[in-house]
Amino acid sequence: MAALDLLRPICLALPEVNERRSHMTPTFFVRDKKVLCHLWEDHHGDGELGIWCPAPPGVQADVVEREPDRFYVPKYVGHRGWIGMRLNIDPDWDEVAAVIDDAYRVAAPKTLVKILDQR
Repeated sequence: MAALDLLRPICLALPEVNERRSHMTPTFFVRDKKVLCHLWEDHHGDGELGIWCPAPPGVQADVVEREPDRFYVPKYVGHRGWIGMRLNIDPDWDEVAAVIDDAYRVAAPKTLVKILDQR
């Protein structure tokens, strides 16, 4: 199954998340405004399949140091604390879902996070 087919239900299960193309790649947004996650395939010829998403403070440095084969600092948005997660190296989709959940808690307004927590 393609990565997008596995990623889509994880993202769209979160409150008020929608999908549209942005920067020529599938992208998930909270309330059609803030980016939750980009799915990149061979971004500028890097040969990678992965997601880029916002992360809580301190997480980027921690995961990149602990698992550099799986996580990286993405171009353009890495300086804002975002993480890149490689999906072409036997991804653990439960871990992907946890990364997306963390990203949602960063990107979404508190009212939507509260709705998520009440589920």
